[in-house]
Amino acid sequence: MTKKILITGASGFVGFHLVSAAFEAGYEVHAAVRPSSPIADIEPFVKKFVYPDFNQISSLAALFVAEKYDYIIHAAAMTKAKSEAEMMNTNVGVTERLLEAAFRAPEPPKRFVFVSSLAAIGPLRYLDGPITESTPYNPVTMYGRSKREAEKMVFAKFADKPISIIRPTAVYGPREKDIFILFNTMNKGLDAYVGRAPQKLSFVYVKDLVDVLLRAAYLSPQMGLDIFNISDGRVYSRYEMAEIFKKTFHRKLIRIHVPYAIVKTVAQISQWLYRKSPRTPVIYPERLGELTAENWSCDITHAEQRLEYHPQYDLNSGLVDSLLWYKKNNWF
Repeated sequence: MTKKILITGASGFVGFHLVSAAFEAGYEVHAAVRPSSPIADIEPFVKKFVYPDFNQISSLAALFVAEKYDYIIHAAAMTKAKSEAEMMNTNVGVTERLLEAAFRAPEPPKRFVFVSSLAAIGPLRYLDGPITESTPYNPVTMYGRSKREAEKMVFAKFADKPISIIRPTAVYGPREKDIFILFNTMNKGLDAYVGRAPQKLSFVYVKDLVDVLLRAAYLSPQMGLDIFNISDGRVYSRYEMAEIFKKTFHRKLIRIHVPYAIVKTVAQISQWLYRKSPRTPVIYPERLGELTAENWSCDITHAEQRLEYHPQYDLNSGLVDSLLWYKKNNWF
């Protein structure tokens, strides 16, 4: 019998890859989206689109009673917001309502997978690490704090339920827009950095993340609540991406290091200028702190052992795939 899976955030970057992979794996895919969400790209993979009111438990409960999902992957999240309250309501409140409604249903899901973030933990000092599942929380952004609070809520209220919390590091791949800004800058001939301090960075290719999300849903060795840090298992310097870009396109780049104090001032001014705008600037103080953090190295041993997660892509192979996709699809 075909297993039925509900995916939230299906119209986003990770959502697109998750929906298509779940479809190819033989799942009956239902996508929980907002009426305004763009769905044309995922329509071929989705059996049914559903439009619950994420702010009403009754709306979510009715959906779960009617559909009897085998698995739920909650990938929807707010990554930028004008206020911390707005961010908390979405990333904590919606998650709590989904969990409550799902496990209140007469036939609850076999497993609920919650996509958190390594940002919930935050970076370490350069000589420390790597980040493990037991590393104390120390997030440096509003987004990270919201994911921390969501995780704490899950542990406080749903510790006895079959839930997997997945904490991916920086995710890249075809269709991703934030890291793409770096590639677009490189395509213009610039290889720019803030300051000169060394960094330990970690990444995960979207196809590997999707693989482990599906594994977290259906693999049986998990008992109750479990949590997993996810990267490709390697650590990279801050210059690695630029070197791969140069080799892929046979380009020469001008490398510049902008003093941290200058960029910090620009970030502060940008935040002030955008204070009344519904949008957020590309660079702002919290984001700067995250981008220049010393150490995002990540231990994935737990996921390797419990979820049989073995990343198929390192940064070189995944980034070459991504760059060629961007080029083919005229992103630059």
